[in-house]
Amino acid sequence: MKTRKQESYARITDFQRRVFAALLRVPRGRVTTYKCLAEALGCRSCRAVAQALKRNPYAPRIPCHRVIASDLTPGGFMGSKTAKALEKKLDLLAEEGVFFTGGFLADIGRLTGKTSGKRGTNCKKPTLFDSSRQRP
Repeated sequence: MKTRKQESYARITDFQRRVFAALLRVPRGRVTTYKCLAEALGCRSCRAVAQALKRNPYAPRIPCHRVIASDLTPGGFMGSKTAKALEKKLDLLAEEGVFFTGGFLADIGRLTGKTSGKRGTNCKKPTLFDSSRQRP
C-alpha cells in the first residue's frame, strides 16, 4: 500500500518536477518571480509556474513562498490570495529576512534574477540562481 506522500509524488507531472527543482536553487533569504522562474525553465507562461506551485505537496521543503509577482508584490500562496494565505507566506519570508513594505518587496537586493526596475523586473538566466548549488 502506498503512503500519502508516495501517492502525491506519483501525481506530480514532469513540468512540476522541473519547477520544484529550479525553485530549490533559490537560496534562503532570497526571492524570485514567477516570470523569472518560467524563463529559467524555458517556459513562456508564468501562470503555468504558478499552477505548478499551487499544487506543491512538499511545502515548505520546496520553498514556493520564495516566488513573488513581477510587480514585486507577494503574489499568491497555496493557490490563494486570501489574507490568511498571504500572512503565512509573509511570515515564512520574514523568518528568512525578506520583508515587504507597503505591499512591495522592501529590499530589491533580495530578488534573485533582477536586472532592472523599481516596481518590476526583467530576468536574466545566468544570474537567476546561485550556480554553486547543485541540482536536486
